[in-house]
Amino acid sequence: MVEQDWLITTAGHAQPWPRTTLAREQSHAYRLYRFLTEVEDVLIATEDDYQRLEAIHPLVRQLLADAPWLQYEVALPDPAQGWSVTMLYDEPDFPLTVQTVVWLPGQVSPIHNHATWGVVALLSGKEKNTLWQRKPIAEHPQQIEQRETIILHPGDIISVMPDSIHSVEAMGEQPTVTFNLYGLTDYEARFTFDPVLHTATLF
Repeated sequence: MVEQDWLITTAGHAQPWPRTTLAREQSHAYRLYRFLTEVEDVLIATEDDYQRLEAIHPLVRQLLADAPWLQYEVALPDPAQGWSVTMLYDEPDFPLTVQTVVWLPGQVSPIHNHATWGVVALLSGKEKNTLWQRKPIAEHPQQIEQRETIILHPGDIISVMPDSIHSVEAMGEQPTVTFNLYGLTDYEARFTFDPVLHTATLF
């Protein structure tokens, strides 16, 4: 199966990115420190989130190719909670969140946005992403509408805009493991959504 890169748009669609091959010296592994430095260079060079994601998702793919250890840097979830997060790098005032996330089979996330750009790569397992779009009307200003679903397999990557809305479900019999990279979050704009009650609640 061909690994695919996707952009999740604010209109609730999965738009395929063209595959980009980076010119690298094959004798040098692409280390996490180098990846983070190059991502930070992208953030300094542009403030446009689309352009940032366009430049960053090939870097994530290169990291996946050179760092198979990522899928082992995980914490097994408490069965009662159903998911866990392992921070891979944390530094005061550093503008990135870098982590792995594990979901137990059958777990479903709330419907949410991230209020920042983000790139998520599936390392193992199988994950369904349900995509949504804001459809406000006078009586329901927080109304959303389901648009489409995509199934992610190991090696697939999704990029999300700050107001892309989705929910994820861990499919199959094995936990899903993802590598997650996010920019600075605007917590006043990060919500979970209820499509039945037409509400949006701060995450």
